[in-house]
Amino acid sequence: MSVQVHSKYHTKNKHGFKYKEEKVTNLHFYLFDILSGKNPTAVEISRPNKTVGAKLATPFGHVYAIDDPLREGPLENSTVIGNARGLYLSSSQGEDLTLLMAVDFGFTTGEFNGSSISVLSRNPVTETRRELALVGGRGKFQLARGFAKLRTHYLNTENGDAIIEYN
Repeated sequence: MSVQVHSKYHTKNKHGFKYKEEKVTNLHFYLFDILSGKNPTAVEISRPNKTVGAKLATPFGHVYAIDDPLREGPLENSTVIGNARGLYLSSSQGEDLTLLMAVDFGFTTGEFNGSSISVLSRNPVTETRRELALVGGRGKFQLARGFAKLRTHYLNTENGDAIIEYN
């Protein structure tokens, strides 16, 4: 059975709410995730009882807490603009290092000082370019949604240290 209908897709605003036009913000920064040395920014907080999968710097099933600096550029002396705080779980048993990330990217300088964006997403580290899902935020990023494009700028597979470019 088919019925022919002529209509338009629309919603009447019955409650008088005014909707804001969506605003797009493009950010560019570098995350420094350091597992080695005297002052690591990522530390292991949990691991499984037995080792499974490839022998990587972040083996399958290990959980790390992070407080990584966000910098304007890829050099260690670049200006710090915030921090990434949260955790990640190594979620791959193979050579394709994959992390599940639950991280809040907080900004401490400039126009977005006091604001943050939140990520809950799969991060296939061995892929050259990848995307993470943005699921919310605070301050100027309340109800944020979208994605972050990532590119590994530097990765030491022996100790796990990495510098990641975020767009």
